[in-house]
Amino acid sequence: MTKLNRTNYPNAVAPERIIQFGEGNFLRAFIDWMVQEMNDKTDFNSSVVVVQPIDCGMIDLLNEQDGLYTLVSKGLKNGEAVRESQLIKSISRGINPYTHFEDYLKLAENPDMRFIVSNTTEAGITYYDGDTFDMQPPASFPAKLTKLLYHRFKTFNGDLEKGFVVLPCELIDRNGDKLKKCIKNFIELWGLEREFSLWIDNANTFTNTLVDRIVPGYNPETAKEITASEGYNDKLVVEGEHFHLWVIEGPEWLKDELPAEKAGLNILITNNITPYRTRKVRLLNGPHTVMAPIAYLSGIEFVGDAVDHNDIGTFINQTIFNEIIPALNSPKEESEAFANEIIDRFMNPFVKHALLSISLNSISKFKARVLDTIKEYQIKNNELPTNLVVSLAALMAFYRGSINGEKINIKDDDYILSFFNTNWQKVENKTKGLSAMVTEFLSSTMIWSEDLTKIKGLAEATTFYLDRIVNEGMLNVVKSLISVEVE
Repeated sequence: MTKLNRTNYPNAVAPERIIQFGEGNFLRAFIDWMVQEMNDKTDFNSSVVVVQPIDCGMIDLLNEQDGLYTLVSKGLKNGEAVRESQLIKSISRGINPYTHFEDYLKLAENPDMRFIVSNTTEAGITYYDGDTFDMQPPASFPAKLTKLLYHRFKTFNGDLEKGFVVLPCELIDRNGDKLKKCIKNFIELWGLEREFSLWIDNANTFTNTLVDRIVPGYNPETAKEITASEGYNDKLVVEGEHFHLWVIEGPEWLKDELPAEKAGLNILITNNITPYRTRKVRLLNGPHTVMAPIAYLSGIEFVGDAVDHNDIGTFINQTIFNEIIPALNSPKEESEAFANEIIDRFMNPFVKHALLSISLNSISKFKARVLDTIKEYQIKNNELPTNLVVSLAALMAFYRGSINGEKINIKDDDYILSFFNTNWQKVENKTKGLSAMVTEFLSSTMIWSEDLTKIKGLAEATTFYLDRIVNEGMLNVVKSLISVEVE
């Protein structure tokens, strides 16, 4: 079998102009594919250097394949079922700053570098004052980026022509603004020059962005199909739907630097991202976050199966149309049309989107995607949205870490996992009640950045449904709620 590398599949490597923090499925199926499309169809002529943002990652595997991998796009295209595969060649190499920190800093010395993209999950853009200037590397993504930008500033003596266009893809509101604020905090914490702070403002463009493409986790069956059809073993096969949208809140001149229209890409550059973000985060990402623990605890593994399930599917539909849409400040007909399109995308028979993949960092996702809907629904209706409260209780039950005696492979920040490991053990040992655990969880400002017990009735309702989930089973709770709705 042929190895997938540039010796066996040679091609000219474009100049390195993009630094990408993150090597996961989404960025490879979204950003790196877009770069490939712009390279193939325009004179963009750029390649991507991927930086591993955390200690454990896939950079070694990426370098083993010389940055090459296969994207398989599946789904309905113009009403017809279409499956397409494409060898993506836009990544030149990967760098692990934890083992090659000097190589990481040298990226800033390349005068051709122009763009920085990232996807470090919703929890990635955070300010951590434990990061010090002499760390190689600092722990947080914003601190790593500050070090890189400072090296750029020093290398080119504050040249205003050597700034970056920063395009964060994390699903948090005003992601570019928040990333820049973190950098400013590190400049102050580390006592760096005022001139560097001014260079950040005047030489660099921090955009707020919104990304939209359903990208499941690694599918071994798809990898086998590629091996059979292409003759190589690709350990980084990624698949996704055909639909894609990238909304960028940035200056008009950015259209000249990103030749998206010429490449036929659905990239929208606008002066106001808010309405696009609210609709997408609430109606696509929100239902994903809601369904993941509920469906998984009901014995379902994939999004399509959850939406197609008689009971879970009904619950999801009721949540979207009876709770999420009524909380939106947008025309009902437009929201319902968008929601119906989303449900069709969820049911794409060609994409097996694993619920466990969606569950990565679920607490921060719930905060970013669902919490505001709960608040706004209560303000408008003077009551809590039942299904969304159930989803919060289900999330707590999911973080118990097991189902029917089998361990759930939960991935989240260590302090989140520690909180639930400790508290669920106390509940099981009867040294703590569910109500006390719920109260401690919801009141944690470290987790939520606010005290959620101040939301009238939320702690009591969450405790009520968590108790039912533990004692009756998730699916039985769902059945009882949809039967009430139907009546």
